[in-house]
Amino acid sequence: MKFIFLSILTLLSLTSMAQNDKKKQGHSGSMATVHGIGISFQQFSGLNSRIAAFPQYKGLRDYMGTISLGSRKVNKNFISDFTITGANSMSGNRNKKSSNLRSLAAGLSLGYDVIPSEKIMLYPMVGIGAEGFQAKFYKDNSGVNFNDVLNSPGTQNAIRAVKFTNSFATYNLGLGFSFKPEKRSGSVGIQASYTGSFNSRAWKSSDRQELANAPEDRLSRFQVGLVFSGMPGFHK
Repeated sequence: MKFIFLSILTLLSLTSMAQNDKKKQGHSGSMATVHGIGISFQQFSGLNSRIAAFPQYKGLRDYMGTISLGSRKVNKNFISDFTITGANSMSGNRNKKSSNLRSLAAGLSLGYDVIPSEKIMLYPMVGIGAEGFQAKFYKDNSGVNFNDVLNSPGTQNAIRAVKFTNSFATYNLGLGFSFKPEKRSGSVGIQASYTGSFNSRAWKSSDRQELANAPEDRLSRFQVGLVFSGMPGFHK
């Protein structure tokens, strides 16, 4: 799959460079802020299969909402993005059996705009990054007696949520489209991408300690979202 995406990127780039492109001469080397919202889809089957053996816990959702912030540099047709993205499954409820997954990622992507136009951009991208995850599992403690919690340190520990962490070095393959409205310095667009990890990693404790017989997972995620960019100092 990686080879196919890279081949498409190379083909589109070479085709576009062969055109007489006079695009964005006034914005060569410009820097813009970028922010976005979206949704991602991933499944940690290793962790979920282990959780399934313990009925007091609920497995993780396979989707999360995302929000991102970063910067974009455009030099003629070449695009470079640096982005920090936070994600949350928005599913945890400490008052009942539930689970929550959240993550924080940083990445650098490079792309090439293949359409010779000042108003629209179509750009395949490739990138690398790093991402950390925290999985949190709540139990239903409504049947635990208040006095037992006061009198027993063991009960106090038993009602606490259980947390596990993981982290991955990642690669990213994607495609973006953006449109610049009339008399506006910024643009609005959509991006779809795939993010994968270079290898599988074992889940660790909340303090990032290694655990014996811990389940392993590999990151494999699809995401789509809206992307907004603006150029400071050029707003009208």
